[in-house]
Amino acid sequence: MRTSWMVTVGQRLLEALPTLFGIILVTFVLTRSLPGDPAVYFAGPAADAQSIAETRASMGLDQPLPVQFGRYVQNLAQGDWGVSHNTGRPVIEELGRRLPASLELTLLGLLLSMAAAIPLGVLAATRPNSLVDHACRVVVTAGVSMPVFFTGLLLVYVFYYQLGWAPSPLGRLSFMYIEPPKVTGLYLVDSLLAGDFEVFRAALGQIALPAITLALFAMAPIARMTRAAMLGVLGSDYIRTAKASGLAPHTVLFTYALRNALLPVLTTLGMVFSFLLGANVLVEKVFSWPGIGSFAIEALVASDYAAVQGFVLSMALLFVSLNLIIDLLYTLIDPRAGGEAT
Repeated sequence: MRTSWMVTVGQRLLEALPTLFGIILVTFVLTRSLPGDPAVYFAGPAADAQSIAETRASMGLDQPLPVQFGRYVQNLAQGDWGVSHNTGRPVIEELGRRLPASLELTLLGLLLSMAAAIPLGVLAATRPNSLVDHACRVVVTAGVSMPVFFTGLLLVYVFYYQLGWAPSPLGRLSFMYIEPPKVTGLYLVDSLLAGDFEVFRAALGQIALPAITLALFAMAPIARMTRAAMLGVLGSDYIRTAKASGLAPHTVLFTYALRNALLPVLTTLGMVFSFLLGANVLVEKVFSWPGIGSFAIEALVASDYAAVQGFVLSMALLFVSLNLIIDLLYTLIDPRAGGEAT
């Protein structure tokens, strides 16, 4: 098993290299195609032509594109992602400071959606055309139809402005509380590790609405795939054999059916996670969440090339890492997947 995992990791990392290089190249070209001149933006509204030219030279934008790209790739190989001209700090530091906020929000949203969508999909598959099945279809349709920013604004309006149940949608923690000692960067985890349950409750209150917004968006594909996978498995010969052998219904459902149905669901989770990372950009703006999504929007407005390229590259690395984790989980759920990978 350990050898299978190592081979799988090596294969996936080698396969990811051309993809990452292509993403770096495409992102570099697209950022240079953005409207506006970053040199004009950073030189200031009162700058003359000479000042703009000096700013452009200091940013390295006066060089031919192949030269700029070669220098950028060389810097990446040395671990230098560039400096954000918008903040004056290294891009990798900005991303490292903001990434835990985005990961905490995305992971909690994914966990909430899984906790609701997988049982709903299983119930819908075991009770076709029932009230639960129709409810599953309503959830799927609503999740696909409602944009995340509209869902977020609706939740803010209802639970903050009208009912007053939620705190103000302004960041990860109210100004009345002090951040927990940093261990993981995830406020919910760090506050529990520090034993500060008051900060934990405050952080949970702040993250509740944005996490629910992402969860509602992610429930649709997970519930739909769980229902479809369970229907296919429940109609297979080995499930009928297990039932005929006198096994308990819960054993047949969870030990045999659900375990085999989890493989396509895992694939869907990988895609949903990538969708949630993209949806984070809008959700973070709605809730003033200090993650990498809001950082990317600010960089786009300012034509901050290094920051935009760093954001896209970090998303690509997260997606590659997620696919690697899913491949390893395949070998746990179905050992034959690990054997095929070798």
